[in-house]
Amino acid sequence: MIHQNSLRLFSVPIASLRKGMAIGGLIALFIISLFLFGAHNPNPAWGKFWMIKPLLIVPLAGAAGGAFFSFINPFQYRSNWRKALALVVGVLVFMIGLWLGTVLGLNGTYWN
Repeated sequence: MIHQNSLRLFSVPIASLRKGMAIGGLIALFIISLFLFGAHNPNPAWGKFWMIKPLLIVPLAGAAGGAFFSFINPFQYRSNWRKALALVVGVLVFMIGLWLGTVLGLNGTYWN
């Protein structure tokens, strides 16, 4: 006799995950670009390509926040209080991830 496991894994459609990551990464790229391209006189000690590190790390952090938002998206279709809780938790995790990515990206330049 073969026992089949009835455990159903929680899955997120790949298209939804890609869309969430793209939106999160683009939001983060826009925010860090506004901040970085406003620097008119950067410190020469930072090097010639000092903007590359934050322009890579911060959008990656935003994409991770967008992926988390995609993972909790199925909870928004339950009841009203779960929908509100999923939205608040998603935005909070995205903002914390974006802040941590900004600190990590700007470490050694603006963030000393």
